[in-house]
Amino acid sequence: MNLISLFISFVVTVLIYPKFIKQMDRLNTHQSVSEYSLEQFKSKKKTPTMGGILFVLVPLILALILQPKSFMDLKMGVVYLTYLGYGLIGFWDDYKIVVEKNNAGLKPSHKFLAQLILAIIVYLIYQSFANSEIVIPFIVNPLNLGWLYGLLVFVMFTGASNGVNITDGMDGLAGGTVLIALFGFFALTYSMNLYWLSNFILMVLGSLAAYLVYNIHPAKIIMGDTGSLALGALLAVIAMVIKQEFLLIIFGAVFVIETLCVMIQIGSVKLFKRRVFKYTPIHYAFTLSGWKETRVVTLFWIVGILFALLGLLLGAQ
Repeated sequence: MNLISLFISFVVTVLIYPKFIKQMDRLNTHQSVSEYSLEQFKSKKKTPTMGGILFVLVPLILALILQPKSFMDLKMGVVYLTYLGYGLIGFWDDYKIVVEKNNAGLKPSHKFLAQLILAIIVYLIYQSFANSEIVIPFIVNPLNLGWLYGLLVFVMFTGASNGVNITDGMDGLAGGTVLIALFGFFALTYSMNLYWLSNFILMVLGSLAAYLVYNIHPAKIIMGDTGSLALGALLAVIAMVIKQEFLLIIFGAVFVIETLCVMIQIGSVKLFKRRVFKYTPIHYAFTLSGWKETRVVTLFWIVGILFALLGLLLGAQ
């Protein structure tokens, strides 16, 4: 069933994307680019966005068809709710960006509130069948966080979703690194006999691979917040339901690095009036040093693969 799900998801999505791209282009849903973006990337404002709609909806619809009983399972329900919910928040943001033709999108307070409400709902459902313990590699006894686990859930979901969003600045960058991270989680869930979950991950992998066919440089479609928020939250919720929260940092190391660099840059500018990096998000700094976009993306993919292998080693402990 696993390989069949992967194949069906890929084929269905890759066949739909050409018509989807034409429709998005016809509707003028082009990516708005910030005035602070590097000059060489401002041409991406002509690229249709909201490409994440397909790799969010197709796997969910296939799951409903191929494993309908999984929707009655609380653990899987949490996964489905998170993926769709954060996708809807991203869609809301994308819609405002497309209509207003700028990068403002949702007000930060509105986006924060939406993410907070969804995280609380997910946490309350999750607590009905799980505990507040986290497993840390090389430490024998799990650590019980009690009510602090709810805060951890919010930090995981918000951090991962926004981390992927920050990384989505070059053709194939976010999609490829998430694909690698998801494959790591697939290997873990399959080894844990969580077949519904591993099967759904493969459905997402299939659709995401189809998206990359059209997102590899030069991109014909961009995932937008619809895709980036959904994918980041999916990584977080998988780590949560399999009780491998720590591995989110490892499998998602690229997104952690991107986010930390932005935070360091902002802090340094505000406190010391100087930059630590040439530019952030950090992937742009490489292009300022003369690297081609494809070379930067390849480097980040390699880093993602190395951390995925490390995550699998730690997960096997």
